[in-house]
Parts: sequence; C-alpha cells; structure tokens
Amino acid sequence: MNNSGHYPQDSDGGQANSTTAIMSAPLKRRPPMTSFGAYLTLDPDTGDKPATVFQLWAPGVSSSDGSGVQLLLPRLGQKHAMKKEENGFFRLKLNNIPAGTLYHYEIISSGNVLPVPDPASRYQPEDVHGPSCVIDPNAFDWASTENDWKGRPLAETIIYELHVGTYTPEGTFKALETKLDYLCQLGVTAIELMPISEFPGGRNWGYDGVLPFAPESRYGHPDDLKRLIQSAHQKGLMVFLDVVYNHFGPDGNYLHAYAQSFFTRKHQTPWGDAINFDDSGSEVVRKFFVENALYWLNEYHFDGLRLDAVHAIKDNSSPDILEEIAAAVHTAENAPGRSRHIHLMLENERNQARYLKPDHYAAQWNDDIHHALHVLISGESSGYYADYAERPIEHLGRCLSEGFAYQGEISHFGNSEPRGEKSDALPSTCFVSFIQNHDQIGNRAFGDRLSHFAHLDKLRVAAEIYLLAPQIPMLFMGEEWAASTPFTFFCDFHPELAQAVTEGRRKEFSRFEEFSDPKNREKIPDPSSLNTYESAILKWEEKDESTHAQWLLLYQKLLSLRQQFIVPFLKNASGKYSSEDGCAEFITSYEALSDEAVHVSWQAKRDGGETLWVYANFSERDVPCQTPNPSRVCEVLYASGDENAKSLLQGKVPPYSVTWFYGC
Repeated sequence: MNNSGHYPQDSDGGQANSTTAIMSAPLKRRPPMTSFGAYLTLDPDTGDKPATVFQLWAPGVSSSDGSGVQLLLPRLGQKHAMKKEENGFFRLKLNNIPAGTLYHYEIISSGNVLPVPDPASRYQPEDVHGPSCVIDPNAFDWASTENDWKGRPLAETIIYELHVGTYTPEGTFKALETKLDYLCQLGVTAIELMPISEFPGGRNWGYDGVLPFAPESRYGHPDDLKRLIQSAHQKGLMVFLDVVYNHFGPDGNYLHAYAQSFFTRKHQTPWGDAINFDDSGSEVVRKFFVENALYWLNEYHFDGLRLDAVHAIKDNSSPDILEEIAAAVHTAENAPGRSRHIHLMLENERNQARYLKPDHYAAQWNDDIHHALHVLISGESSGYYADYAERPIEHLGRCLSEGFAYQGEISHFGNSEPRGEKSDALPSTCFVSFIQNHDQIGNRAFGDRLSHFAHLDKLRVAAEIYLLAPQIPMLFMGEEWAASTPFTFFCDFHPELAQAVTEGRRKEFSRFEEFSDPKNREKIPDPSSLNTYESAILKWEEKDESTHAQWLLLYQKLLSLRQQFIVPFLKNASGKYSSEDGCAEFITSYEALSDEAVHVSWQAKRDGGETLWVYANFSERDVPCQTPNPSRVCEVLYASGDENAKSLLQGKVPPYSVTWFYGC
C-alpha cells in the first residue's frame, strides 16, 4: 500500500479503492452554512442581484428600550440599523456588498456603542478585535480530483499532529503545503492540525480561540487553507482538525455583552460559566456548534475532527451535544459521512466507551497508554503518572489488548473515584496511541521532549510497540527525528493578561519540589515571550544529521512495515471492509512477563483469523517467556535486532527489544 489515496480506478490501471460502497456515492457539494454570520446570496426579491445577508444572535439586546444592533461598513463609511427578528436574531440584507468587505456589528445599549466582530466570522484579517470580512465560500476553484476523494478508512490512519505556526519557519498554511511530500515519505496518512480558530495576537497554541469559524489570519487566507487540504488529498493524505467546544479564550470573546444566554451558571468549568448546552436558549447555542462541525467538513473538506477535552463540556441533555454532532455528521440527511470517510475523535478523561461506536466517534486519544509508556520510559511517577507507577507494564498490556487501562477502577489521582467504562469489547482501532503530543510535552515546565531526558533504548522500544500495534498511532511533529526543539506553552495576550498567564503558569509548578524556590520558578519560560515561541519552531536542517537521521530512518521503517503488514491485517480482520469502514475485532490476551516485559496477542475473530504477537522488554536483562508454536508463525514482521527472533524462539526476550510475529 502507498500514500496515493482513494480515487476510482481508471482504464489505465490507476489505484483501486477497496471501499466500494462509499466510492459509488458522488461527493455532494452542499450549500454554505447560513444560520450564523454573513453570507452571499441572490436577492430573493429580484432573483438576479447579488446580496449579502448579515445576521447576529443577540438575545440580550432589546429594541424596545432604544437598544439595538447596527451594521458598520468602515471602508464604505456606512451604518445600517438591523431588524430584530424571532429568537433574538438581528438580520439585514444589502445589495452589492462583495466578498472582501469588512464589517463590524455595533451593540447599542444605554447610549453606549460597542463594536464587536461577528462571532461566526469567516475571516479576521485584523485579529480578534478588528472587523470581520465577508467571504465567498464558492470562490475557491476546487480541482476536479477533489470530487473523487472519499478519504481513507480508519484502518489506514496514521496521524501526525502538528502546530501550523511552529511546523515551519514561516508558520503558514502555504509553508505547510510544501512539507506534504516529506510527510508522505515519512509514511503517515493523516495530518492533524492543532486548533486554527482565530486567537488573539500573533502566536498561540490555538486553544484560546474566540472565533471558531475563522481560520487564523496569521496562518493565511481561508483559500490558503482550502488549497492545503486539496493538495493533501491529491497526495493521499487526510487532514483532521482539532476543535474546541468546551470554552472560549480569555481575550476577544464579546458574547457576554449581547448574548448572555450563550453561557449558563448552571454549570461551572475551569474557565467559568459553562457554554450553554442544556439551559434556556441552548437550542441556538447547540446549533452554532453543530454547524461549526459541518462547516469545517463541508466547506473546507476536512476528513475528520478531534474534539478537545469533551469531559469539560457540561450537558445533561438527551441526546447530548456530542451525540447531536455525531448524528449531524454521520446519519442526518446530506450528512458528509454518508458519502465519504469522516472520522470523529475525542479527548475524554472520563474514558466513556459509550461514545465509541459506528456512525458516532471513531476513536479516542488514549491517555492511559501514553501514561503507562511514559512511566516505563522515564521512571517519572508524580501527578497523574502516580496512577500508573505501580506495575506500569500491566497497564500497558491492558491498553494494548483491551483499550483503556482504567475501565471503572479507582483513580487515586482523580479524587479516588471510579474512572472509565468497559472497553474490552471495542475494536483496537477505537484507540489512538501516542508517546508524545502537544499536551504531554507542553505541560512540562520547559517543554522538553522524551528524547531530551528519557532512556533512549526504552524510548525506541516504546516506538517499536505503538507504531506497529493495531491501535491508531499518532506522532507529534518532530518526534520522528528526535527534534532538539522544545514545545513550551506560548501565547500573545495584552500586557495585563500576559502577566497573569505567566504568573499563573509558574504558580502551577510551585507544588513540585524542584520549583519550590521562587528563583527556580523564574527560570520557567515566559509564555508571552517571543523567544519561547521561536524556540518551538522546528529546525528542519537537523533531521539529516547524525542521531536525528537514525531516528528518522527507524520511524520510516516502522511506518513502512505498518502499511505493508499491519494495515492489511486490520482490513482482513474486519471481515466487512469492502463495503464500509470495517473495524478490526480480535480475541486478545496479554501477559506481564516481568515488571518491564510484556507479551500481547491479537487473533482475528472471524473463522481462521490470523494472529499477531508482540514481545517487548524495557529492561537490561533477558526475560524468560513461552514463545508461540513455531509451526504457527508465518513471518517475523519486525525484530529490534538480528538475534531477537532467534532468542525468543529459544524462550527468552532479549534486553531492550521488541519482536513482532505474524501467524496464519
């Protein structure tokens, strides 16, 4: 298998697509989202003149007391009063307002005028406090090949998480496009962008976004993003987007001024009043976020979304907002998931396995396997690692064979309460495995990567496990060459907020002994410093140097083997792969061979199903083991060293080794 993607087979013998049912359905081009924001249309009165409709949900503004909403077109020197309609919406239709026009809404209350951006702005060329820009969603000329792109099945997914602003020196969508060939050569099949919604200032992780429909202007024009996605598809790469539906950032969110019911005091979150998904007025709020998900999938052609920290979403409705989004994406009339592969993924500390099912959420980031591997690699056991410090090899084995390590057991870090739901019946592909990501690196005081402090032989063992296991692997940018650059938290707020963020971050680390001294805390990089941001920009020149090049070769080899052997194994195990997104199901088992060695097996449930075995040892000693019957071993897929497989068949797992067997 290669990275050429999923296009119909042509008469010249082009690539065939195994997902024939989805391939047979044409990719429908749906009309732009029109419930929120400004959109271009034809004047319904004349049927031929171009018009722009402006609309703002401002239920907190009452026209009867002299309050109201005005549309300001600053470059045209125009102001227009907007009419309040049903459900708290203010709307106005104007002829001959072209794409590219800048506009503000003005909230008038008690004689005061507050200019605000459109909360559903499609583009903010002058940052979060500036005017919004009218965008024509149909102006981008998609290539004809885009009609043939149907995405890729879950079994083929190999994710590469990246931050647009620090992945290249330029930090733009255009610059990222130039790296797509490298990513194909590496062997990944999907890139996942950290949040790109408009955030305040010129640098941010993205989780402080305040305008969820506007691609960050620092990264480029909306058409640059569409061109990036189109180019990725032409190379066989899926593109996923990290979206934040649990809070808004602290600077640039004006909703409290005119749409107080966007939030509710009924629930509290780390960011204050929760977004209102289940209180009075929640119907409009829910629609805002459902349409946001559809907007990215339909208008930009993203192949999937990763929903950030859904455990922080407060919603007692039935169905809840997560279920409503999933239905809109997969099963509703004209849902994008009905005509192409769309993968929704979750970050969920609660390990709620109930969400992981067909036509719902394809997978969840599995923090459990990260934490178990991190303890084995580094020996660290503070904070949430304390739950994994005792027998981490058992947690690793359970993650590899059953999904979650915590499936209802007591989490002492989590207030000594049960955490998680049973996951042993779920397919392995429901879980995203990783040894590094933006959180796990960036939440360290100095943003140091594993290669900066961990035992390198153990780090290699971890990579050899997670990149070939049946779960969906995810790399963090630069991991593949053991990048020297840290990834520390950074932001660019106004001075008062910036100071509070800096003090708050350093205070967070005061509970650690090494930072109990205020002088040591001052050494923690300042998130607001330009130097902190610039230190995170990848140094591409180092990937071909010495040890970095060796790591890169290892990752390329492992990902090539995954595409050559593991992906077909997953496809064959699904039994229904030719007609839909089949999920491989296995009879699994694991055995802790020692405190640092484990054996795991996966046997396909269907009749005569093949078996995959792994033997891994994180220690410096040989570990005795009972090896598979040689008559059942068809092939040694991978061994850390030339003698590993031979040693295993003699009943011992060599030090710092991983060996994968495939059985017929």
